[in-house]
This record gives sequence, C-alpha cells and structure tokens, in this order.
Amino acid sequence: MRKSAAPNRILLVTGLSGAGKSTALRTLEDIGWEVVDNLPLSLLEDLLSTPLAKGAGRGRRPLALGIDSRTRGFDAQRLVQQIKELTQAGDYPVETLFFDCAGGELLRRYSETRRRHPLALDRPALDGIAAERQLMEPLRRWSDHVIDTTDTDSNALQQQIRQRFATAQRGATLHVMSFGFARGIPRNADNVFDMRFLKNPHWVDSLRPMTGLDRPVGEYIATDPAYAEAVGRIEELLLILLPRYESEGKSYVSIAFGCTGGRHRSVHVAERVAARLREAGFSPTIEHRDLGTLPRDVIEGAQRAEAVN
Repeated sequence: MRKSAAPNRILLVTGLSGAGKSTALRTLEDIGWEVVDNLPLSLLEDLLSTPLAKGAGRGRRPLALGIDSRTRGFDAQRLVQQIKELTQAGDYPVETLFFDCAGGELLRRYSETRRRHPLALDRPALDGIAAERQLMEPLRRWSDHVIDTTDTDSNALQQQIRQRFATAQRGATLHVMSFGFARGIPRNADNVFDMRFLKNPHWVDSLRPMTGLDRPVGEYIATDPAYAEAVGRIEELLLILLPRYESEGKSYVSIAFGCTGGRHRSVHVAERVAARLREAGFSPTIEHRDLGTLPRDVIEGAQRAEAVN
C-alpha cells in the first residue's frame, strides 16, 4: 500500500446502540474525516490499500470506522485483538472511541423514537440493552476515549466531537465548565473541583438574580477568606498538570467546577481559571452547564446566609 494514501489517524467509533455513534460519525465527516460505517475490521487493510479516486485530493486525511454489534461477524474480544495487531505492527495509528449511556436513558430514547433494539427485535428493548452492554464490555475497557452521553443532547455531543477531533487540532483540547451538584456531576470530567466551601451569593437578595458572570457576584465571592489562596492553588495545580497530560498524549482534558446550583460560585471560578490558563498560553473552551436554570431555595439548602447591603 502507498504510504502517501494512508490516513494519518484512524478512529474506531463504537459503543452501545442509541448512545451517539451515528451523530459522532456525521460530525466527524463534517469536520473533514473520511467515514466508513459497519466495515469489518478484517477488511481494513483492503480499504487502506485502495487507491484514492483521481482528483479526490484527500491525501492523508483521518479515517473514522463505525463498528457496533450489528457489524457482520462482530466479536468484541476478537476485535480488540485485531486492533492490538494493527497497532503493534506500527503501520496504522488506531484509536478507539466508545459511546456509553445509562440503561434508563437508552430505554427512554428507544421509547421516544419507537425504534427496535438491534439485539431485541422480538423482545423488550431493555433485554437488548443489557445483552449489548455485556457483549461490548471488552471494547469499552480497551477504548482510548469513552464518552457517556446520558446527560448529553445531540448538539452538545456534536460540540464535544468537534473539540476533540477537529483535524487542525494540535496538542490537548482543554475544556473548562461550571455545573451544579444538585443537577449531577458531569460524567466526562477529568478533574472536578467543589466550590461549595465559598460564600453563597444565592442568599443575598440583590445578588440572587445575577450569575457568576456579573461583577457584583464575583466581588462578593472574592471576600471569602479562603477564596484567594484556594483558587490560586487550584490554578497552580492545573498549570503543573496540563503540560503533563499533553506529554502523556492525552488529547482531551475537561476541568469542571461545581457549586450547589451551578449559577454563581462555580461560574465565577470557571471564568477566572479559564482566564488564568489563557494567560499561560492555553486555549480553553468554556461551558456553563446550568447557568440558565432558575434560582431555587430548595436546591441551595435551607440555611440562609447572612445578607449584606
């Protein structure tokens, strides 16, 4: 096979049915990847040795292969062994991306779309979900990238794929986000920092309708005696860790800051830390997951902090 025609990156895209593989493949195609779905891995070398169409001009663009339990002759253990052999041979830079999702959410998606699960055409979808999870477990353990889409809609998943696998990407992609513990911890976060030790602006009447993007909220949080030292040390820790992640080949790093509701403390700290990382030469994207939720006393807790003028 001509080395000039070989892709510079091969991504095996797999996972549970309904967890997001199709969305990911469409997005990868949109950002410049060549995409082939449901190709037996045994045919990979034949695919790679096929000359490009005259005038195609595709060169060494990356290749994404979609494989799941519907693929002919699918066997997860054998597939892992094939990946090992291809990787060890040194000819092909193969990575594996696995999409996971909680069973209850998968069941909701199947019920909503009225689709049948491919492993339970004549049985309840829940049976197929359980059987497929067991079948796919060897691939999940082997995968280089695992994305859990339980709390992720289609638009957010497309954004994640673009951030992680954009063809012009160099070094690790850095994502900073805020969230509220009351609404669940982000499933794909690499580092989670709890900001609930800081003074809570929710209990100040004038600040409650605002968010951590507003200056009065940030100024109030900064009056907490622990704020300067604690946040400063977090920034110092990240400046040590991030170059290490890159040197170890980690392609995507997600840093999450949480408070109770996800509107004030976590938002402010995420913005401050992202700014500090930019000053240090990094290029983080930032997301505030729960910024648009309404402030609610029942979420923040029963104890009201002392109001300030």
